[in-house]
Amino acid sequence: MAARIDLTLDGANVPLLAAFWRTALGYVDEPPPAPFRSREEWLAHVDPGADDSAEDGAWLCDPAGVGPRLSILKVPEPKTAKNRLHLDIRVPGRGSPEERWARIAAEAARLVEAGGTCLAEFTGHHVVMADPEGNEFCVAAAAG
Repeated sequence: MAARIDLTLDGANVPLLAAFWRTALGYVDEPPPAPFRSREEWLAHVDPGADDSAEDGAWLCDPAGVGPRLSILKVPEPKTAKNRLHLDIRVPGRGSPEERWARIAAEAARLVEAGGTCLAEFTGHHVVMADPEGNEFCVAAAAG
């Protein structure tokens, strides 16, 4: 059996990044672990430091339970270099190369509206983008 993975993204403005990635991935807030009713209750149980709060993290999940969970954690240091690992958002749908490219371009435009930035466009293939804090990701067509 293959291992399941979670992805963790560091950032300065957790609510901003969480809102962007909810929109980008179609994810929802993950419920707190059982038996806790809220993230605040869970955080109190794990005995955080005096400066820690539930606002210092966001936990997102695929509502269908298929994709990996995404944790977004507040860190004090800024992003300083290109990501060594990035996400590829795959746009579904079949059709001609022009139709597939039109869907990629439309998704990139939607993500710009959500706060992303286009960094480079490789016409017909993919768009390199950044989230509101500069974390790189690509938008490309799904396989098949």
